[in-house]
Amino acid sequence: MALLIQNGEIVTDAGRQVADVHCEDEQITRIGRDLAVPPGTTVIDATGKYVFPGFVDPHVHVYLPFAGTQTRDTYETASRAALLGGTTCFIDFVNPERDQEPLECLETWNARSRGKSACDFTYHMTVSRFDAGIESQLREVVARGITSFKIYLAYKGIVGLENSELEPVLRLARELGVIVPTHCENAEMIDQRQRELIAEGKTGPEWHYWSRPPVVEADGVRRLMMCAERTGAHVYVVHTTCREALAEAEAGRQRGVDVHVETCIQHLLLDKSYAERPGFEGAKYVMSPPLRDKADQDALWAGLREGRVNTVATDHAPTNFEGQKSMGKGDFTKIPGGVPGIEHRVPLLFSRGVGQNRLSLEQFVRIASTEPARLFGLYPRKGTIAIGSDADLVVFDPDRETTLSAKTHAMNVDYNAYEGWTVKGWPKTVTVRGQLAVHDGEFVGEMGRGEFIAREPICV
Repeated sequence: MALLIQNGEIVTDAGRQVADVHCEDEQITRIGRDLAVPPGTTVIDATGKYVFPGFVDPHVHVYLPFAGTQTRDTYETASRAALLGGTTCFIDFVNPERDQEPLECLETWNARSRGKSACDFTYHMTVSRFDAGIESQLREVVARGITSFKIYLAYKGIVGLENSELEPVLRLARELGVIVPTHCENAEMIDQRQRELIAEGKTGPEWHYWSRPPVVEADGVRRLMMCAERTGAHVYVVHTTCREALAEAEAGRQRGVDVHVETCIQHLLLDKSYAERPGFEGAKYVMSPPLRDKADQDALWAGLREGRVNTVATDHAPTNFEGQKSMGKGDFTKIPGGVPGIEHRVPLLFSRGVGQNRLSLEQFVRIASTEPARLFGLYPRKGTIAIGSDADLVVFDPDRETTLSAKTHAMNVDYNAYEGWTVKGWPKTVTVRGQLAVHDGEFVGEMGRGEFIAREPICV
């Protein structure tokens, strides 16, 4: 199938031009003005619209079991929501707990994903314990094209690494050339604060923040920087929320640590007052690390503009308010963490970033598409508009206004963290490897067409 997108303003991280994009055999084949239209070509008129590379979300939990429940999305629902919001590739987490085996869990995730997604995807592999047997399995994981190891410096006894395991994992990652996304908090400090708050009768969702204040996150980043400095590992700090954590990452970078920093759309737009809403409404906004002060949002936006924050993800983790978040009534430590976001990251970032002059168009593309693709071994197949790249394209209407609501979103969850918000700018047409997946804002894709993308190590 041949596809021609005409007269749009093509935007990459390197610049802008008005031109046509021709796609055939799943790839971009020609870029230029007034391209000829071969017989049988599907033509999309993008006059007055932007043409972006398909967006890449590097931090998504489609299937995540925990505490007797699990996230609500399937690969069908998550991929449909992703595409409607302009994301054409995402990275999920294979998440073995300490008593589980990585390769067995990988097969579980494969059974849930293969032949079911409408967009392309790949995985991070969580390393929750480390010994000789796990090392052997991790080498096989990398051989299968999963070239990022997720580690947690929280959730002790569940998925968190022990202190003695951290540096051996980082050394193996350095040897194999894989990047290490890391959840940075101090598990011992969290455990102590949680017990103190519950004993004091401070059990509502508003106290979640006080069990994990900024010093807890900053301490985790500091520890990661010291270990990465000693091992030479390439590390990636996930869902950074506050000035203190960002300062620790920058201090590590100044010492030569190979570190990149992610924040999430919710940490740019929502502050801790949302988790303080009365009547247990705040439970919708419980996540770890927590939402912070508005001043921290300013610091994160500045970090994006200055290149000290490299990517914007979602940490998409959809759990229902009724029946799941409500498990934590009377004990905030039992509230499943996370918010849904895969559908609305791109429109929100455009509307509140580009639309409010916080980001240029090129910066927007870099942090939401190109840089995630580069860091995780997907570039230049993903993350750019270039001859030979996958024909993952987003024709974006900068003037379309949309009100966000749980009543209309495609995510399989009963609330929307941005209920009632209006955004300006929305994907009109989205393609996955040259095939229409969204047209005129409606899903027209094919479930099962999405492929697992095997990656090569890039940090060697």
